[in-house]
Amino acid sequence: MIAKKSDWYKHSWSLDIKHQSWVEDTERQVNFIIDHLKLKGNERILDLACGFGRHSLSFASKGFDVVGVDLTKEYIEDAKKTAEEKGLPVTFLLSDLRDVRFKNEFDVVLNLADGAIGYLENDMENLKIFDVISSALKPGGKHFMDICNAEHAEHCFPKNAWEAGETSIALSMFEWDSKKRIMLYGGWDIPYGEPACKPEIIYGDPTRLFSLEEIKTILAERNMVVQDSFSDYYGRASSYKNIQLMVSSVKRA
Repeated sequence: MIAKKSDWYKHSWSLDIKHQSWVEDTERQVNFIIDHLKLKGNERILDLACGFGRHSLSFASKGFDVVGVDLTKEYIEDAKKTAEEKGLPVTFLLSDLRDVRFKNEFDVVLNLADGAIGYLENDMENLKIFDVISSALKPGGKHFMDICNAEHAEHCFPKNAWEAGETSIALSMFEWDSKKRIMLYGGWDIPYGEPACKPEIIYGDPTRLFSLEEIKTILAERNMVVQDSFSDYYGRASSYKNIQLMVSSVKRA
């Protein structure tokens, strides 16, 4: 696998992502978050790296006041279009997350499907997203992230994986640079009913991964405390055996 350039996150996205199998799980993810965070329905939510707005739109349909932020113009335009079509009062902003300047305004901040955590050029830049999270939250506000687990990468990479969705099979490749703590992720979809073609070259997204202990330290430095962690949206406890790491935390009063 060949690593993409360090600014890969600015150029890698298209609306083709709508057809990937993991998008089908959106509603269950949203319901899990609502239940776990004990949300009442009147909270103001900030969805960072919201993509085409799948989580933002779902929360808005349940009555929440939602702001979604993403740097991909195509995503934000599509999210706004969907919100208008469904009559949902969601605010979508086209912006690099590092340029977000909210201060003590949100009851909940979300970073889902990575939420761009670890995507930036170096550790200093990646930590700026955590600054945005802490700044945007009201005292007592809650944060929920869904990222890949560095401990799993240490134990289990390299590996391949696949998932069967309603319209295609998604194939994934994972490699690991233990010194830089960078995961390379590459993948492709095979739509049902079409001839499968082997890709000539697989380009990997370089992503800085964090362990739960690293996340605890990073958040503690920003006046936040981790309350729980999971390996999936069924509530299974976090473990190095699982690639997903969900972490919920709260900003100290």
